[in-house]
Amino acid sequence: MELFGERGFEEVTVAEIAERAGLTERTFFRYFADKREVLFGGSDQTKAVLVDAVLAAPESASPLDAVAAGLTAFSTLLEEQRGRDFARRRQRIIASNDELLERELIKLAGWAVALAEALRSRGVEEANARLAAEVGMAVFRTAFDRWVGTTRGTSLSRLVRETLDSMKTLTTNG
Repeated sequence: MELFGERGFEEVTVAEIAERAGLTERTFFRYFADKREVLFGGSDQTKAVLVDAVLAAPESASPLDAVAAGLTAFSTLLEEQRGRDFARRRQRIIASNDELLERELIKLAGWAVALAEALRSRGVEEANARLAAEVGMAVFRTAFDRWVGTTRGTSLSRLVRETLDSMKTLTTNG
């Protein structure tokens, strides 16, 4: 992350990353398929956190509230494991590279698919499951942008809830 921030993603080689980390290139490739995975590793675990929380939501929860449970669980984990500063640095690196931006959007789309599948397994009709999952991801992206855009204060999970409440207000009050 430091190298990407110092010199830009494109300018950094795997050899330089391994050297900075005190590893051999071979060891690097045991953990990461390529240098992009430094930024995108852990996506499967995130998907599992999202899905598990959706499936664990009360039966009475609406599809959107079940998605919110998943987003809140992930937000809490992100804050605890990585923190705002890490997320902010990562986001700057991704925003500076079109290929990384595309990869980020693909990752988020994959999370939406996983959320929709979890909702379908809760008995939500296909179209409603997809809609709730996509709306949930839009809520998350908006809350995340607000979170990394500040230096302190409100937690990401609280911003997710506030953004969801704002979205609900938009749909009822126009």
